[in-house]
Amino acid sequence: MNKEWVLEKTRQFVKGKLEGEGSGHDWWHIVRVSNNALNIANQTEGTDCFIVELGALLHDIADHKFGHTDEDRRRMISDLLIELEVSYEIIEEVIYIANHISFKGGTNKHKLSTIEAKIVQDADRLDAIGAIGLGRAFAYGGHINRPMYNPALNKETAKDIDGYTGNDTISHFYEKLLLLKDLMNTEIGAQKAQRRHDIMLEFLNHFYAEWNGEI
Repeated sequence: MNKEWVLEKTRQFVKGKLEGEGSGHDWWHIVRVSNNALNIANQTEGTDCFIVELGALLHDIADHKFGHTDEDRRRMISDLLIELEVSYEIIEEVIYIANHISFKGGTNKHKLSTIEAKIVQDADRLDAIGAIGLGRAFAYGGHINRPMYNPALNKETAKDIDGYTGNDTISHFYEKLLLLKDLMNTEIGAQKAQRRHDIMLEFLNHFYAEWNGEI
């Protein structure tokens, strides 16, 4: 099996599916997750970088946010990789990554069993925080008509389409983004996450000060 050929064909496939997508889950998100995953993998002993990159490239295919199921994702990934003559064992590893790394509104309690899945999850979560995570949060909020901030919102009763209790983007920081730092699987991922976490805290301090007319 020519691994680089498989990766290039997979890149072409994913780019064709996600290029121009407007919610923050576009082709460039995939590129960034792949880059971060490989950076972590190359510093983590005993990691199969081929599986990491395939998993990163395919982790958002048939995403549940857009009405797809785990079985839809399994079928799409299997069809692609069988055609590319990837082994059954590797296909199953990639499907495992794609079907188990999502945050799922904080309800995903699955304990990842492979280092490759842990690395891709870290890389995906890194792209949800920091400066890029800020941009993606508001892009996704606009995509689903979620208000930027609503200080009058009853956060005990409000539910948005992701199942979060807050129906504005600022609430999303507290219900997901600010939690990710402490959920990283790898030491390198945790180090990267801390820096990005600090950026979000600084942003929120400025946001509230501007909202209240203090600066």
